[in-house]
Formats: sequence, structure tokens, C-alpha cells
Amino acid sequence: MIKKAKRYFNTSGHNIPAKHYTLKREYLIPKGLQLVTDDRYFTIWAPRQTGKTTYFISLAQKLESMGFEVFHINLENFKSVTEKDFLEFLAGEFEDHLDIRFNSRIFALFYKELKRIKDRKIVLIIDEIEGLNEEIFGQFLHTIRNLYSFRQEHSLKSVILVGVANIVGVVQDHASPFNIADNLEIPYFTDEETFELLHMHEEETGQQFDRKVKEKIAAITANQPGLVNGFAYQLVSRYPREEVLNYDHYLEIEDWYLTEAIDKNISNIINKAKQHRSFVEMLLFTEDKLKYKINDEQVKFLHSHGLIRKGEEGFVEFWVPLYKKAVYDAFYPFRNGESKEQMREINLGGFFMEKERLDFDKLVEGYRTYVKRRGFRCFREKDKKGRWRDIKEAALVYSFETFMQTLLLAVEGKSYQEPNTGQGRSDLIVNIEGKETVIEFKIYRDQARFEKGKKQVAYYAKSLCLNECVYLVFVSNIYRELGMKDEVLSIDGVTVRCYVIFYDETKDF
Repeated sequence: MIKKAKRYFNTSGHNIPAKHYTLKREYLIPKGLQLVTDDRYFTIWAPRQTGKTTYFISLAQKLESMGFEVFHINLENFKSVTEKDFLEFLAGEFEDHLDIRFNSRIFALFYKELKRIKDRKIVLIIDEIEGLNEEIFGQFLHTIRNLYSFRQEHSLKSVILVGVANIVGVVQDHASPFNIADNLEIPYFTDEETFELLHMHEEETGQQFDRKVKEKIAAITANQPGLVNGFAYQLVSRYPREEVLNYDHYLEIEDWYLTEAIDKNISNIINKAKQHRSFVEMLLFTEDKLKYKINDEQVKFLHSHGLIRKGEEGFVEFWVPLYKKAVYDAFYPFRNGESKEQMREINLGGFFMEKERLDFDKLVEGYRTYVKRRGFRCFREKDKKGRWRDIKEAALVYSFETFMQTLLLAVEGKSYQEPNTGQGRSDLIVNIEGKETVIEFKIYRDQARFEKGKKQVAYYAKSLCLNECVYLVFVSNIYRELGMKDEVLSIDGVTVRCYVIFYDETKDF
């Protein structure tokens, strides 16, 4: 029997342990304490909903128990504030929290008044620092910089700047007045922490998360705290009477996030990706590995906003798979009117073997017939000046996916991308009446990568406990002399069905 929950998964604001399932993460507190006790001024950076506020509130409580006077302010809506108004606001906050009165309304005099405060241990936390008016941002940082230089002579022992963009980069872009800054990153959960958070609900209510659901939540969110809580909240609130939350329930929530949810963080990520669309499309649709270089403006921008990060081998990779899927969907040319054309080649009865199992030989043959007739131009997009704005890899993949979707709609099947964080096109998982098949897409570049792809898709299929997979390779006509053809092979106990789709480089691209 499922018991009534005393707490719930928090999806907005900082955690209140009495109301929310909360991971204490006490191992993160000592570094912050050390920075403050060393009189350091530092930054805390992480994308939204990663636990920054929960962290600095916990840090503040610990500091107060050690004799520090701590207060925090939020500058989220200060884009148009003047120097005078901003300092008036600061003066009011100092008076309300610390009973300290300031009269100055320019930074130079404010600095002098702060320096006169002796024999106290004050810590100021400034949240949403990038929300401050850019016209006075540099002056404010110079003031903090000057206070830092004489911090042994006054009471402002530490200033902590908190933001959702990479503050280290922001402050360095303003004539480096804040080069004294250390940066304290709040990491995402580990897999173990995500499991621990979900287990709190299991213990309190008796309702269980299937282990595969736990693994999928950890994978699709990359353990981002806000998204982990979001997925869990949706699951338990939509299926309150289910004793076990299973994989089908999880898929419903993932689909909701991608097709129905109006999520501020996802919308923000998509808008940032659009500012560097060509770069992001190259990451999505090609297999060329790009070195992660923070001085590359595109890399810095997309990393600062939580879309990409540095992978283990030093290459750019997508950070959160859910964001990668959302950006992919946002760049997808849904309205190309091809479904009617594709239906000409789809014979529903002919595409299935016994027990509703797809016959991929016939499916691919139908797709080839369609491609010969229509080509790939209808899957390409132009900008307002009539120039192609997407890359050919996108058109190739789009064409097969839309062909597949036309079939799936007719038989009430579904498809979803694998939740990986790496660079390049994700594999597609097709689900028809509970039977899953993995489809890996590749654009032929050379024989070595072609052969490596076979092993990759076999490995991934095996990790999902599937004994069969599909490897779809697009090959330019310039490679026809290589004699490439369809084949079926066995790799580590997995049957790999390899299909070659030729395209005309000149005609279509």
C-alpha cells in the first residue's frame, strides 16, 4: 500500500528539508568555509536549478554558527538600475540585515564608508550577479576589488558572486578588476546521489522506481538536480497509485518534456543554441571531433549557458542529453509536407514479419525507392537570403527519420533518441508494441570509421539487452566503386543489419 508523502520533489526555489526531499551534500561545504575563513572573495557558477541557492543557504547557516554575519541579495531584475538607485538598495539591505547605515550614493564614497566598519565579520552573497546593469557592473567590481585588497583592515571579509552564466568569464571580460576570484563549482549529482534522492520517496511512501527508470532519469538529465527533481515529481504526481513506476511511465514523462512542457530552462537553452546554430548543427550531425577551447567564443558562450562541456578526451560534448534532444527537435524541419509523398512507398502489411516485428529489409527498400524519387533537398532549410543554413548530414538523417515516423504513426509506434552526452548524432530507438530496435546512423567518411560504427551499435544494443540492431550508412555516389553493399553480421552475440543508402552529392547538395 502506498502511504501519503510527507515531502515532495522540489522543482523551484531552494530546498526546505522539512518540505522537500533533500540531499545534504555536506562534502561541498568545507571548500566554501575554507575560502571564507581565508578571507577570499569568490564566485559560485552553475546553470539554473543545480542547487546553488540551497548550497549557499547551507553555507551561510554554517558560517553564522562560526560567528560570521551573513546576508544575501538578488540582482535578477537590476538591468536598468542607476548607480544611485543601486547604492540606495544596497544601503537599505545593509541596514535591514546588519543595522549598518550608509549615506553615499556613488561607488567611491560607498567604498570609503565600508572601509570604516571595523571589528565585525561580514559575508555578502550576491545572487544573479549578471542581472546587474552592465553600465555600472564594471564599477561595482572595481569597488569589490579595492575592498578585497584591504580586507584585513575592514569587516567585509568575503563577497560571494553567484550566477547562472560562467561568472569567471564575465568578470574577466570587464577589464579584469576581479582577477582575485576563485570559482567554486556546484557539481551535478552523481548517479548514486540521484538514486539516493529517489530512494527517499520510496522509503517514505512505499512507491518504487524501477531500476531502469532510475538509470534513465540519471542518464537523460546528466544528474542535473533540477531536472532529476522534475522527472521524479512528474512521475509520482501523474501515477500516484502505481506501486512501481516503470519504463513506460518514464517514456511518457520524457515525451511530455520534449513535446508539451513549457520549461523555462529548455526554452533558454534553445534560444542560446540558435545564436550559434551552425556550430550546434555541426555538433549534432557530424562526427568530426572538436577540441574544447574555452577561448573560442562559441565554446565559451555555449558552455557558460549549460549546453556543452569538456569531455574526458578533451573534445566538446553535449552536457545534458535532454537539452540535446530539445535542441535537435527545435532544429528539425517538421513542416516540409513529405508525409504524403512518403506514404506512397509504405506498405504497412509488407513491412512486418510475424508478431509485429519490423522487416527492415523491406523498410529500407521502400525508403530507397522514395529517396530515388524525391532526393534530399526537401529536407534542407534556407535562410531569408536564400542560402542553405543547415548541413547535408542533417538532411540525410531527417529524411529517414521522417520516413520512419510516418510508419510509426500508422502503427502507433514511437521512437526516441538514446540519452548520451557525446558529440554527434544520437542513435534512434524504435519501439513498436514494447519491442525495441536500435538504429545507428552514419555518414560514410572512411573505412575505419565505418567499421568502428558497427562495433559501437552492437555494444550499445547489448547494453540494452537487445540481440539485434540496425546500422544505416549514407554513402556518397563518389564511393560506389568501393562495392559497398548490405550485409548481416554478428558482433559479440548481437546481430547487426547493415544497410547502405547511396546519395547523389551533385544533385542533392
